[in-house]
Amino acid sequence: MAKPIYILGTGLSHNGSAVLLKDGRICVGIEKERLSRKKHDGGNDTLAIQYCLAAEGIGIEDLALVVQCANFDIPGRERFEGKRVFADTTTPKMVTISHHLAHAYSAVGTSPFTECAVMVIDGCGSPLDQFLALHPQEKEIVAKSFLEETEMLCEKDSFYYFDGQKVTPLVKDFSKMAPHDANSLSLPTTQHSIGGFYATISKYVFGDMDDVGKLMGLAPFGTTGIYDFEAFEFQSGRLYLSESWKENFTDPSTGYDYFKEHFEYYANIAKWAQEQVEKAVLQCITNRIEEFPSANLCYTGGVALNAVANAKLQDIKIVENTYFEPAASDNGLALGCAFYGWLDYLNKPKVEHSGNTCFGKQYSIQEIEDVLKEDESSIYTKIKFENEEELLRYCTEKLNQGKTLAWFQSGSEFGPRALGRRSILAHPGIDNLKDHINRNIKFREDFRPFAPAVLKEKVSEYFENGRVSPYMILVDKTRPEYLEQLKNVTHKDGSARVQTVDENWNGLFYRLIKAFYEVSGIAVLLNTSLNRRGMPMVETPREALQLFHETALDVLVMENIVLEKK
Repeated sequence: MAKPIYILGTGLSHNGSAVLLKDGRICVGIEKERLSRKKHDGGNDTLAIQYCLAAEGIGIEDLALVVQCANFDIPGRERFEGKRVFADTTTPKMVTISHHLAHAYSAVGTSPFTECAVMVIDGCGSPLDQFLALHPQEKEIVAKSFLEETEMLCEKDSFYYFDGQKVTPLVKDFSKMAPHDANSLSLPTTQHSIGGFYATISKYVFGDMDDVGKLMGLAPFGTTGIYDFEAFEFQSGRLYLSESWKENFTDPSTGYDYFKEHFEYYANIAKWAQEQVEKAVLQCITNRIEEFPSANLCYTGGVALNAVANAKLQDIKIVENTYFEPAASDNGLALGCAFYGWLDYLNKPKVEHSGNTCFGKQYSIQEIEDVLKEDESSIYTKIKFENEEELLRYCTEKLNQGKTLAWFQSGSEFGPRALGRRSILAHPGIDNLKDHINRNIKFREDFRPFAPAVLKEKVSEYFENGRVSPYMILVDKTRPEYLEQLKNVTHKDGSARVQTVDENWNGLFYRLIKAFYEVSGIAVLLNTSLNRRGMPMVETPREALQLFHETALDVLVMENIVLEKK
């Protein structure tokens, strides 16, 4: 039997991660924050790499290749923000690729396409000089004006073609870094970045940048048309961010209390900013596709997590098929590095991806039992089910009674969304349950929405567009006749960030929702990540138990072991 070919991809930007391919298929992957327990943690990659190697039961000597990516650095073999696992070794070979190329390979490697265009839009990619040092053969596609610039330029958006084997750049746009000053509207990224604009508005509105994505959740509370000026403009196919819009915003939030006191003001700004981003994204992608037509599009980079803009992109039908990458932000860089190693460096054929985006290791029943033995608490009763049908019946009865349920199953999700492996689940329509979860379990702002997880075959019954959205990365509209039944998962404007669940790679979660449907008559569950504010998603049984103790969760299900508070 041939020895398997292992390729390790490692991302050392913020939102660091490591991914292991075995013969072209993902066998394990983890984000560093899940291990260090620090949100958006990056830099040194030892923790994440050790996790992957241990989960697969191999060592450094079993790797055929390592491919890495960091934003402003080319990390050394020995050290990067601390000692690396490759220190004192000369094998395996290590290759470094640029930021946007890693994003691109992350998308094509997990997409269903054998040929497609790829759009990357984020906050900031690799500096131009680093890009050219890593890929000197691509100098000819860089505009002469960029090459003549004396200030540092960084990748802003990139457009590629994937032929089924390799990714080729077609258009690369660069921008100077935004000037840093005391101004509350100073961008933390490149000067003309969509992602940087969104992050800056988020900081202005909330007083911090803990979770810039929540700006999308605030926008539906705002009113269109309060602000009638534009933030972005296009010149010769390039996107520019103006400076003039900043003059209109002179009252930055000083924290949550100030934000709540001036809620309407900040909601209107969020609405304006969301609409500006939508227009910029759609125009940017339209420009590229009109120049380089393609039936299929992969869309990735941090901005591609904006589910509202994504739905509008799908609706304009600029291409026949669009794949929105689930791990679109920098946590996906390791994926792209690994797929670059397989497809480009080793020139191996693309292996069809299953659609699964849960790459964590599975914890054994014995590991769960060992954690519970150490817990001397008497606040819960424990039941162990030997039959799946009985387990699902018990859980659905509790959910139908209005209980909140922590659902810990199999390997964890890779990316920002809980998809039924590390989830908090609840009834979608029981009064006050949404506010209870936000206040007493998630400990977060009360305007934040929750997602509906719906049986794939039922999505058109509950939602107007019936979008297939397995990764919770597209919004839809709840049908009027279901607004009451789905009030805990329907936002202020009637929208819902839908997750469609099928049995192919999410079998147990699918069967749970189906069992809930049989009990309640509703084929939808409220689904949110198994964590609280400021905390990465739970990875281990110990962390799940700790969260159960610290919050108002009613039931914790770890594999077939159920804990219910007395």
